[in-house]
Amino acid sequence: MQALKETHFHFPEQTGFYRGKVRDVYYFQDKLALVATDRISAFDVVLPRAIPFKGQVLNQIAAKFLEATKDVVPNWVISHPAPNVTIGKQCETYKVEMVIRGYLAGHAWREYSAGKRTVCNVSLPEGLKENDRLPEPIITPTTKAAEGHDEDISREEIIQQGIVSEDEYLQLESYTRALFQKGTELAAERGLILVDTKYEFGKADGVIYVIDEIHTPDSSRFFYSEGYQERQDANQPQRQLSKEFVRQWLIEQGFQGKDGQQVPEMTDEKVAEISQRYIELYEQVLGETFSPQPYAQDLEALQKSIASNIF
Repeated sequence: MQALKETHFHFPEQTGFYRGKVRDVYYFQDKLALVATDRISAFDVVLPRAIPFKGQVLNQIAAKFLEATKDVVPNWVISHPAPNVTIGKQCETYKVEMVIRGYLAGHAWREYSAGKRTVCNVSLPEGLKENDRLPEPIITPTTKAAEGHDEDISREEIIQQGIVSEDEYLQLESYTRALFQKGTELAAERGLILVDTKYEFGKADGVIYVIDEIHTPDSSRFFYSEGYQERQDANQPQRQLSKEFVRQWLIEQGFQGKDGQQVPEMTDEKVAEISQRYIELYEQVLGETFSPQPYAQDLEALQKSIASNIF
């Protein structure tokens, strides 16, 4: 299986280009084209091997959820000319990621199990165990790092440091809670629990938009709702849909993105396994059969699809 690791397009009216951890972004005067590549990252490190169809999976899940939530919060999308491409409004990006958690899992659990009872200056009660539902969803923002690790930051620090004005930050919090509530409802329709997720926002012409992807297995964690409480009562791991299986494999191989650690080798078998898991995630989250498009074999067509939707 081929995978799209990176693109090298050039458009006549292109004003800029940015290569993120997993996306290639082409800038134009007031629009941008986001190409969801098949690169995969974990612990803020881009892994050496790309995962076939991963970009298509994430871009199409995001497209569905952005369409389903556009009446809740304005979003940046203009069109989706290819399965792994989104054309959208070019926004000035807020330099924070709005992470919201309804359950004690992932990073928050690792902090809690290490003895911390506050995350991003948000207090957590005593006596919780991994994957417990929190009394109410909490927002734990992170800085948005161009390179390296994102860092936890509190609401107070964001406002004090002038990263986001107080009025606008409160609007970001309000939008975050509204999106999480809608995402929770949509997940429940699929027999899933939206555990935690993150949103990114930007501003254009005085309007705040949610940008990038939402409610994908890379930006979110889902549990299966059936049997959730029984597993909690029995202190068993939850069945989940997220990229956590990649992180867990890396941890088992002795890698957590720390200095001096070597990224483990990903065999062809491991790459194929991860690709299949992403396809399964797609089908479970959306309730639709995944139809792979072999775009990696026709980059010229991909470039033309972007150009025809920009100019």
